[in-house]
Amino acid sequence: MCQVDGDYGSLLKQKSLPAVSKKCMKCKEGNAVLIIRVGDAFCRGCFKEYFVHKFRAMLGKNRVVFPGEKVLLAVSGGPASSCMLTQVQNGLSRDAPKKLRFMPGIIYIDEGGVCGQNAEEREKAVVQLESIFRTTGFPYHIVPLEQVFTLPESVLEPVYSREQPGSNYKAAVDQHIRTEVTRGHREPAVEESQDAVGRLSLQTSTYKPEHKLALEELFSSLKTLTAKQDLLHTLRQHLILHTAQMSGYSKVMMGDSCTRLAIKLLTNISLGRGAALAADTGFSDSRYGDVVMVRPMRDYSSKEIGFYNRLFGVQSVFIPGLDTKTADKTSIQQLTESFVVKLQADFPSTVSTVYRTSEKLHTACPPQSSTTEPAAKCLFCLCALDTKADVASAFHATLVSEQLSQGPLAEKGQSDAGCCQGQKRACGDGGCCSTSRVPVAPDLKSLLCYSCRLTIKDMTAVDFLPLYITSEAEKRQRRAVMKKEISEFLLEDGDGGADDE
Repeated sequence: MCQVDGDYGSLLKQKSLPAVSKKCMKCKEGNAVLIIRVGDAFCRGCFKEYFVHKFRAMLGKNRVVFPGEKVLLAVSGGPASSCMLTQVQNGLSRDAPKKLRFMPGIIYIDEGGVCGQNAEEREKAVVQLESIFRTTGFPYHIVPLEQVFTLPESVLEPVYSREQPGSNYKAAVDQHIRTEVTRGHREPAVEESQDAVGRLSLQTSTYKPEHKLALEELFSSLKTLTAKQDLLHTLRQHLILHTAQMSGYSKVMMGDSCTRLAIKLLTNISLGRGAALAADTGFSDSRYGDVVMVRPMRDYSSKEIGFYNRLFGVQSVFIPGLDTKTADKTSIQQLTESFVVKLQADFPSTVSTVYRTSEKLHTACPPQSSTTEPAAKCLFCLCALDTKADVASAFHATLVSEQLSQGPLAEKGQSDAGCCQGQKRACGDGGCCSTSRVPVAPDLKSLLCYSCRLTIKDMTAVDFLPLYITSEAEKRQRRAVMKKEISEFLLEDGDGGADDE
């Protein structure tokens, strides 16, 4: 029977919580200064060694970045990308173990034009980032977002003409080492020339007032913050891709952490980008052709990055974005981030579980021969189109519902498209049979994946899109119409002629 005065102190044992006063779990000698996970206590030196080793191991395990390649580092000023820049800078030093052997460059996309920043605030952020970039000695490119209105149509056409490095990674490393020895280690001169190129690119990256106004009109035409953030990500990728192509970079390093990728995976599922999850969250993304996106920070959580930046003085610059000081339910991206972060606080394995799931995803691509045409890609995100679904699919049912909801107006528009069909006479100048008729506005929806269609659906008018997007849409539509007209005269694979007999 329980007693009020009973002494149960010797029977009850208090649960031991991890404390910083514990010894380091690795060296067993130094006092721990931080705890990454439950029971994972590190001292200062062991944590730095652990952090650096994880970055080098990620690059060495995947073997995507070859020696001597030009690699563009996408730095936003945040903790993750700034930490990535520091890791590359330390890895290229002469006394670094397992030295990195590629040629880095830096790019920063100035998004102040759509985030409500004035000219003084944008200039202040650029000056702060420029001071950090100059200390690295790498060439840097500071590109305002308004430059999307000057991009050519070739950005949306993946190119595979550039010579790829050898398939044997070890042989490429040995050859690079022999080249350095015969060259006499002339790396400082190369760094100085690269720094000059970076400063020149900074001076030429300007924008016109009309471009700023066009950018404001473009984002004002979007009705939801979800669509604005999705379109901003797309335009940012196009600018990074164009800079890499023009400057000869074959790889682009993104600073996406493990926490960010877990949020991105759940967000993309909510946005209907399930077919592109492997490309959006994997280590490498080769959808752009010669330029491959890599994510070397994908094994680090935001907590690890924050600890490293704090302990070793990594400089970062806070720059307000579209989602700064907004509520959790203003966009799908914000709601997903709030959900994951709050769940991670109570269940520490949430982010790692979602992240490990993303590692198992692969893109299912049909095998293609040299005679077949490349798979159609989305006009915005350049992923394979996921809209060619079966009749019994949910997507086809959605399309049928949209057509039925439009009513008789849609049927009238379809009948007007073929005004002279069924008649014995032509419709005259300006009609569908006239060679001098005005070209019809491009149908963007037929050229977009399901997720990008939702973004366009939130726009009040597609006329505000940059010219390179609308021009590429018109060109693809003309090609489709021409192919349909001459389809009866084309030989299919397997058709034999006189030479086959």
